[in-house]
Amino acid sequence: MTIAEVPARLAAAADASLRWYPGGQYNLARTLGPLLRGASDPSFSVQGSVIWNAFTTTDGPATVRFSATAGTSLEHCVDVQAWGPGAAAAVGAAPRLLGGDDDWSAFDEPAFHATLPGMVREARRRSQGVRLPASGRMVDQLVPIILEQKVTVIEARRAYRYLLHRFGSPAPSAGALAPGALVLAPTAAQWLQVPSWEWHRAGVGPQRSATVMRALRSAVALERLAALPALEAAEKLQVIPGIGVWTAAEVVQRTHGCPDSVSVGDYHLAAYVGAALTGRRTDDAGMLRLLEPWKGHRQRVVRMIQASGFRKPTFGPRMTIQDHRRH
Repeated sequence: MTIAEVPARLAAAADASLRWYPGGQYNLARTLGPLLRGASDPSFSVQGSVIWNAFTTTDGPATVRFSATAGTSLEHCVDVQAWGPGAAAAVGAAPRLLGGDDDWSAFDEPAFHATLPGMVREARRRSQGVRLPASGRMVDQLVPIILEQKVTVIEARRAYRYLLHRFGSPAPSAGALAPGALVLAPTAAQWLQVPSWEWHRAGVGPQRSATVMRALRSAVALERLAALPALEAAEKLQVIPGIGVWTAAEVVQRTHGCPDSVSVGDYHLAAYVGAALTGRRTDDAGMLRLLEPWKGHRQRVVRMIQASGFRKPTFGPRMTIQDHRRH
């Protein structure tokens, strides 16, 4: 079977399929990248230019395959095939997930573009294919982000991986070409059944596990936030005790593709943005002042700074990895 024949064969074998045209350059890996909780996220598999993802839709679970094909600027496309009870719903939501609603035209407008720092302009020139994804799945994004509160990324991803393997479900079968052992993240009802000792074994402290449980007791209302404008959804998320500005911003960046939300309260971000834009570290208030001229696109600016390859000097204390399983 040739590479060109694979999408057609898969589309014929899948429960639902779609060929989506982004209408310009497109980078699948960098667009979906923020949704992965590390390279070992059990709900994802990256095989070269192909990304597999298993998740639960309103109609049930689905295993989805995304494959980007490069052509001329107007011929780039992404083939989407899905298997399982939620296949049709997953395919229907695929364009938004792939950044189909993300519009960079105002950011790229010459007068606005000229106000951007040189490193941002150059990063944007090299990142024309990047979109901001919008998964629309509040619970799926909220839980792993809560696990990342006030701990290192290594700790949070280790905990999330343990919990998915322990309480997730096998993804729908997608035939011989599918990766082995994709795992569906627990549903809200399944997360609520996780006993306290399992959170402990995962290395999740009681404050974070309590926040997850508190938020998911209103899971139906939580999922409705996906239909609201991003900033309104972020405000409503913060009504839940234990969810602050940082958590809400990280969520709507992924559920809504929000182009403006800034992760205020991040352990590293303010110092990183300050060093990139001024050569000096700054705090959250200073970061917001620096980004104010580009309000409406502040998350785009941050993404482009990150895409520039800039690395700030690594002076000062690092966050200590704590093992809650020993307490």
